[in-house]
Amino acid sequence: MRLRASPRVDGTAGEPQFALSRLQHAGPVMSAYDPSNVFAKILRGELPSHTVYEDADTIAIMDIMPRADGHVLVVPKAACRNVFDAPPEALKSVALSVQTLARAVKSAFNADGVTIQQFNEAAGGQVVFHLHVHVMPRFDGVALRPHTGAMEKPDVLAAHAEKIRAALKNL
Repeated sequence: MRLRASPRVDGTAGEPQFALSRLQHAGPVMSAYDPSNVFAKILRGELPSHTVYEDADTIAIMDIMPRADGHVLVVPKAACRNVFDAPPEALKSVALSVQTLARAVKSAFNADGVTIQQFNEAAGGQVVFHLHVHVMPRFDGVALRPHTGAMEKPDVLAAHAEKIRAALKNL
């Protein structure tokens, strides 16, 4: 990133401030899609996952660092970083799958509600740069667990995945 010197905002003499050139303010600066991201590897079968749902355009997997029991991620099969570069067809498929999974996790865990979250770019909280949507069952008066980076035990994820798959059959 190139910086250029800019006079002080107040017009007085002194050390110059640095500002980005105008061209860099023309629009969002995004990196190219990186096919080595964890979701791309899962989609290619290079990494394991607890899959609860799959259709032609999306997959839903258990979050390995869940903030609630039954926390799933809906991931498009299309190679897109986030909402900014996702094709409209992928967004439509993701939205429909999110609705299906929201119904399933609410039923499977007898939840009072569901939280749906989606983050875009690092400043927006995105950590994995492949579009994905968090779907989490919620209960009155119960906060989400903090994101500590601790991974859930595989047998717990497998049990939660089975509950969600069973609920999907009954929708």
